[in-house]
Amino acid sequence: MYLPPVTKALLIALAAAYLAQMLAPDVAYLYFALWPLGEYSTQFVGSDGLPVTVGFLPWQILSYGLLHGSLGHLFFNALAIYMFGGSLEQTWGSRRYLTFFIVCVAGAGLIQLIVVTSGVTGQGIYPTVGASGGIFGLLMAYGMLFPNRQIMLLIPPIPMKARTFVIVFGAIELLMGVFNTASGIAHFAHLGGMLFGWLMIRYWRGQPPFKPRGPRRIH
Repeated sequence: MYLPPVTKALLIALAAAYLAQMLAPDVAYLYFALWPLGEYSTQFVGSDGLPVTVGFLPWQILSYGLLHGSLGHLFFNALAIYMFGGSLEQTWGSRRYLTFFIVCVAGAGLIQLIVVTSGVTGQGIYPTVGASGGIFGLLMAYGMLFPNRQIMLLIPPIPMKARTFVIVFGAIELLMGVFNTASGIAHFAHLGGMLFGWLMIRYWRGQPPFKPRGPRRIH
């Protein structure tokens, strides 16, 4: 399968970031994972023997998307980019596709930041990592642009229309987030990525809640 340049670059960037994360995990999590607003002491100990204080830093709203909690986490996110990203980039062009992905990652991070800082999940203070918010944005876009394309699920291995796939996964994430199931998974970040992806496409199309953008229609 042909991979357009941005899709290929994203896969390479995720692999390189994971390698760097393995070489310096403390630095990666302390400074580049997405931490809630405020300052918190962690189990990491500095050169002075005192706990290290961490908290939100502006670049974390994007950098967290390059980190992953495990090789499996990285693999499935990379697989989703491989499966869905190429078609979207060929449809939109590289610049629009990259803009969309970055907005979804940042939007997912913003929603997760609000949720974790507010403490509504009841899971305490923890950092968030992973490109899953951007991935769920890609899934939303794929379902909107190619609603009738068939997607073969891995587990269970059954075919499903892209639109149905997006609706089912969105509903599952919402239920799991509301009922606080599967601790350690950033369900609201996933939903945030889908929400910002939906908003971006509506904006490009000039559809509510945005004003019309003229006669030209964007896919």
